[in-house]
Amino acid sequence: MPSKEQLNQLKQQLQQSKQELEEKLSDNGNLGLLRSFAHDSTGELSSFDNHPGDEGTELYEREKDIALYEHARQYVDEINHAIQAMEAGTYGKCEVCQVEIPLERLQAIPTTTFCKVHSPSQNTSQNRPIEEEVISPPFGKFDNDDQNESVIYDAEDTWQEVASFGTSESPSDFAYPPDDYEDMYVESEENIGYVEDYENFVGVDIDGKNITVYPNSQHEKYEDALDEEGIMTTFGDLPQYEHEPYVEED
Repeated sequence: MPSKEQLNQLKQQLQQSKQELEEKLSDNGNLGLLRSFAHDSTGELSSFDNHPGDEGTELYEREKDIALYEHARQYVDEINHAIQAMEAGTYGKCEVCQVEIPLERLQAIPTTTFCKVHSPSQNTSQNRPIEEEVISPPFGKFDNDDQNESVIYDAEDTWQEVASFGTSESPSDFAYPPDDYEDMYVESEENIGYVEDYENFVGVDIDGKNITVYPNSQHEKYEDALDEEGIMTTFGDLPQYEHEPYVEED
């Protein structure tokens, strides 16, 4: 336990830190949070004529001020708690296990009322802001492409459709720059509305029979690609017979 003289020194140190911090907050209006709105701190009346990038910067600064203010108020609360423990005669003992806190620890962290083992900072919080469920990337959580070869319309497909109307990216943002500015989004080469290339020009009747090829530019491109590789299909050559080209009979 600290001696009476050491306890007075620690108490004076805490009181001085509290006074300096409160004076600092008073001088800057609680980091500008006394203003009614973020625009007050920049002299703006509205966001109408401001660029979104400038608005984002101001929002970031506002969020930073809030975080710093909360940190400062928490520190003041810890100082008050430590002073109350001094006045109650419990300062210097851990609140959890009642073991004496080493003087070196008290001198390094005068606000502490816990030993090193039971320090609250040892508990890593696993709680995440609820906003992360909204702003987190859809890939992984909402991407169903890898689940049993799912082709359902998921969040990734939603983003691709929105991004097809344009993004802020340029060819320099890609490891393999696309040839067209219409392809400035992830997996832009994916087929839309069909899975396999041949589904764009091959049709069947309601029973899955009477296969019909409808010549178009996609059909020509598909045949040219097969001819270049010297294969019958994109997944390899088919058996010579035409009965059931995809399966073999037992």
